[in-house]
Amino acid sequence: MSRLSTYALMAMKAGAGSRVLVPPLLRNQVFRRYWGASTVSMFGDQVSSVAIPLTAVLVLHARAYEMGVLTALQWLPSLLFGLHAGAWVDRRGKRRHAMILADIGRAVAFATIPLCYALHVLTFAQMCVVTFAAGSLSVLFTVSDGTLFVSIVESGEYVNGQSLIYGSRALSFLGGPSVGGLLVQALSGPYAIVVDALSFLGSAFQLGMIRPKEPPAADGEDGLTAGLRFIAAEPIVRASLTGVAVVNFFNLMFEALFMLYAVRNLDVHPGLLGAVIGAAAVGGILGSLLCKRLTDRLGAGLVYVAGCLVFTVPLALVPLATPGPGTLTLVMLFAACACSGFGVMVLDISIAAIFGVVIPDTMRSRVSGAFQSINYGTRPAGALLGGWLGSMLGLRPALWIAVAGGVFGSLLLVPSPLPRFRMPGLTGERH
Repeated sequence: MSRLSTYALMAMKAGAGSRVLVPPLLRNQVFRRYWGASTVSMFGDQVSSVAIPLTAVLVLHARAYEMGVLTALQWLPSLLFGLHAGAWVDRRGKRRHAMILADIGRAVAFATIPLCYALHVLTFAQMCVVTFAAGSLSVLFTVSDGTLFVSIVESGEYVNGQSLIYGSRALSFLGGPSVGGLLVQALSGPYAIVVDALSFLGSAFQLGMIRPKEPPAADGEDGLTAGLRFIAAEPIVRASLTGVAVVNFFNLMFEALFMLYAVRNLDVHPGLLGAVIGAAAVGGILGSLLCKRLTDRLGAGLVYVAGCLVFTVPLALVPLATPGPGTLTLVMLFAACACSGFGVMVLDISIAAIFGVVIPDTMRSRVSGAFQSINYGTRPAGALLGGWLGSMLGLRPALWIAVAGGVFGSLLLVPSPLPRFRMPGLTGERH
């Protein structure tokens, strides 16, 4: 065999090996760009998830109740606009266009924070306005996203597709908070938010490069409450909403106080706090890799319910941690985030695949909007209650209440039809 033939054979083997390593869905250019848009946006989100609250704490010296208000404003738009956004998107169609509009709007909103900080006019009120505006645009993006996903991915690949999307989310958990914490420490919080603004522009660019065939627009005759009526009539979606709304109510109590507790009570520095939060990615990556295997063996519904419990129970390690920056405290914080990250990744992937099956395409945005309005609508109340309880009872007792409530919400799913649900593509029928 000639040297040229030998090199050609080696190149062919290398190409075949790379094709084996690359998941089949990522060989699809349309899905790859959609996945790329999600990936870059999620990384920016994780940077700002650290940078924004730390800006409030370190730059604007926010107190417990103010952190509750800031967290609540992120989710209040879901309660106010979820139904209307879902109905508007389904009637209008063109979900991809709505997502691009939301990305550009969020980029502009977040860019105002470092700009005003540079001009020495940044205030807590402006942080609240930007958070509310970005949350409103996120509602528009989210109610459109589910329909775009099923327009790109075949039904038999829903779990694989969601695993790739949420795998990117796990990787963003690994790098985003760590980078965010380091940027806050090196530059200050407001300048770290520039990364999130740029990520939204990157997402808009990627979405602008694809042209998937979307479902037709709905006729709009069902009215604004069509999504709510569907949820009430569909036991799988109704059960999920009941449990997860309670989980999210108490989880937002927890989130509103966690950073304040870690920085002020446990003396964790911003850079290290970003690494602690990034530990959720370790469990999240493992969850994204194992979710398909778990759902094949146990059923998507049972995996979802178990994921909710694994998400909520380990958070008890945070209020259990001894005040002070000791090694044991850091180990407990890392363990809480890693285990909880595994649970949230598994539950998010499995329920997204389940909803892809049980919700009709032409109803998807309206159901998503209605689901958000209740599920995410509980979050502002949870954040406000967390801030109030943190001020009245202290941060540690309030965190204990948040953990106990989250576990209770997960247990509500156990007697529901969800643990018996299996994906039709695996069983041939839905139980």
